[in-house]
Amino acid sequence: MRRLRTQAGLTQEQMAERSGVSVRTIRRLETGKAADHRLGTVNLLADALDLGAEDRRQLAAVLAPAHPSPIPLQGKVNGDSSGPFEPEPEPESEPEPEPEPESEPEPESEVDRVLAGAAAELAREVGRRWQKEEEQRRVHDPFPLPVRWNRAPARLTDHAENIQRLPPGVRPEPMEPAGDLRSVAEAYRGIPSGRLVILGRAGSGKSIMAIRLVLDLLGGSGPDRSRRVPVIFGVGAWDATAVALRDWLVDLLLRDYPHLARRTPGGSTLAAALVDAGLILPVLDGFDEIAEGLRQEALEALNATSLPLVLTSRAGEYAEAVSAARAPLVWAAGIELAGLTPDDLSAYLSRTTRPAAQGGRAPGGDGGEGGEALWDSVLEVLRSGNDPAGGRLAEVLSTPLMIALARTMYSEAPGRDPAELLDAGRFPTASSLEDHLLAGFVPTVYRPRVAERAATGDPDRDRRQDRRDRDRRRNWDPDRARHWLGHLAHHLVRLDRDRHDLAWWQIGESLPRSTRVLTVALVSALCVTVSDWAVVLLVAPITPGEALVQGAVVGPVGGLAFGCFYAAMAAFGGGSFAPSQVRLRLRGRTDGIGRRPVRTFTDRFAAVVPGGFVMGIGCACAFALQRALYEGRSLTDPALVEALLINMLVLGLIFSSAAGLVFGLLAALETPLDVGSAATPAGLLSANRATVYRQVLVIVPVLTLAIALGGGLVVRLLAGVLGPLSWKLPEGLVIGAVGGLGGGLSYALCFTAWGQWLIFSRLLLPLTGKLPWSPEDFLDDAYRRGVLRRSGAVYQFRHVRLQHHLGHTYRRRQGNYTPATFPMPPR
Repeated sequence: MRRLRTQAGLTQEQMAERSGVSVRTIRRLETGKAADHRLGTVNLLADALDLGAEDRRQLAAVLAPAHPSPIPLQGKVNGDSSGPFEPEPEPESEPEPEPEPESEPEPESEVDRVLAGAAAELAREVGRRWQKEEEQRRVHDPFPLPVRWNRAPARLTDHAENIQRLPPGVRPEPMEPAGDLRSVAEAYRGIPSGRLVILGRAGSGKSIMAIRLVLDLLGGSGPDRSRRVPVIFGVGAWDATAVALRDWLVDLLLRDYPHLARRTPGGSTLAAALVDAGLILPVLDGFDEIAEGLRQEALEALNATSLPLVLTSRAGEYAEAVSAARAPLVWAAGIELAGLTPDDLSAYLSRTTRPAAQGGRAPGGDGGEGGEALWDSVLEVLRSGNDPAGGRLAEVLSTPLMIALARTMYSEAPGRDPAELLDAGRFPTASSLEDHLLAGFVPTVYRPRVAERAATGDPDRDRRQDRRDRDRRRNWDPDRARHWLGHLAHHLVRLDRDRHDLAWWQIGESLPRSTRVLTVALVSALCVTVSDWAVVLLVAPITPGEALVQGAVVGPVGGLAFGCFYAAMAAFGGGSFAPSQVRLRLRGRTDGIGRRPVRTFTDRFAAVVPGGFVMGIGCACAFALQRALYEGRSLTDPALVEALLINMLVLGLIFSSAAGLVFGLLAALETPLDVGSAATPAGLLSANRATVYRQVLVIVPVLTLAIALGGGLVVRLLAGVLGPLSWKLPEGLVIGAVGGLGGGLSYALCFTAWGQWLIFSRLLLPLTGKLPWSPEDFLDDAYRRGVLRRSGAVYQFRHVRLQHHLGHTYRRRQGNYTPATFPMPPR
């Protein structure tokens, strides 16, 4: 039915208007959720589609298999004017049924209602975020650049018949030959397959066009509006050989929209349910940023699906993938972005310099003269087309990226003359011009500025606002800012590929693994030591000297145990932890969304049992060492070794079972984040910090009681196997308090995303000069200055070329930097 509707050039809404059948019913029929509808309903649909005899028979056989009667033809067969089709005679016992009025729409299931609400909520959030991002990128200031597109080369697109999903013998309609930024959504709506590839060279505006496409699709109206929610995904990080497309889409939805972690009545997350129901339109931005060796696999994986999608890429990299896969993106139309002309530059650059920047020379408040005074000589050379230097500059400034850099460096910075861009001796090639613009961008945006004073009439309020503005937009030193940004760009470099998502919870990975392991061991040792001193000195009936020695022994041994556990995690999983996508609701959970508590508890229990066992082993070793010191016994004493082994097993079981129960309880108290609570990296950091605080408030008392009470149960169970064991409640409470407080603090600081951000990014990296002391403020300020952009819960550099430039400059400034060399192949 979908094929017939598409062939007729109708949307679901248009078909509903023609037939009188509700859109909901049409949607259920096309997705296979409804079967054996009334023959009258199928008759109305066939009339609306003006179907021929064979198509009517097939439609009746599929949609109304319980009604063998053919559907009467009301029109003509595919334009045949020979006369109406006469249906076959029917048995007298089964007279032809008259068309029946459409029945009442079938009630939506609970899953359908939940998904419809989630899709609407997601659409609002996507539109809000990208509208703000478009404003942040100043796309409309002073007006959108006239980014134009033409049809992509035929070798990079599928056959027109396949794109329009036509049966054999039907001639395809021609696609729009050209358009601009404003018409891309209209062109996409005219593609029956729903697949589009946007090509262009670096900096040509592919990402901006993707944003505009998303906003126009979300804000469009009329019968051709798709019910799918367009969502932009940075596809550069996708490894098609390791993660299936569906799973990768779900993971990114959960990262950028944590509220989609809620469970549907069917048991899956909202993110997975939306993808599986076809309610997400993936806009895959940056296919060229996928590692070169993985692009062919990525294209083949996309071709293995029929999912409507939009893909952006540089033309050369996409062409190489097409050649390697021997096929373009199937069913996909293609457009290629054209370069900007000197007339475009003249109209745009002349309006980027405001009169105030030129001393107010523009009469009547008009900004044109000020801009002309600055750019007049350059634009004149560009328009003439006779100067080779002007030709190189026109080639460089034919992309929105380079125009934005030039605008920032010259239109918005006092004392800079763009005429220097025409210096052929200084800039002999287009590449040297681009390097100059890239190198000058960061120092320009970080030039010192004097903030304007607020004037609301309330002195106290003005002072508070001034303080907030100064904190938000500091005057960072340009050289230091470039150094810090260079470190972040270098941090994204990997041997197999470059990463582009700058996630705050992964910045600590820029430290060597040995440094991180040592830091975790020291922090854990400090947490356990201080906890032991605090508990033992307050409640234990021992002397202060003995208490201090005990803490000095227990702490380092516990720190060593936690350090070994972290080292094993770092060796296999990198050692960084993604931020929790949930918050703790201590009063219970009332979101009304289905969940699987047993599965959640089991998964969490299994995840923390190894850590708890390691904690118990460390505690047993500490007790053995303390006993050896105070009793003067050798560590090789057989009795001491036997006691140590028994204690390692017993305490390991006690601590692991207690930790599993506690973290299982935490899982029961978790609820997904609200839709707007983690819309930005700073928002996710704040939400994760609040979650860790609440986790500590639960872990410390509950783990204390679980160790104290559970220890007695474990000892009773094992006493018959291991011999006499002692576990008195007062002693158990002391051990439990030390384990609860020390273990809770060690977990919070060393095994959560916020804790690692605190000890690595807020402490160690600033100590080594690789980041400022307030990295979150620096990242947010870099975003406001236009160096970084936001993509959901992560930052990205404004453009991959800027990222590569800053990373390369940073590496060259290191004292131990040596350029890579490769041996020449034998002749």
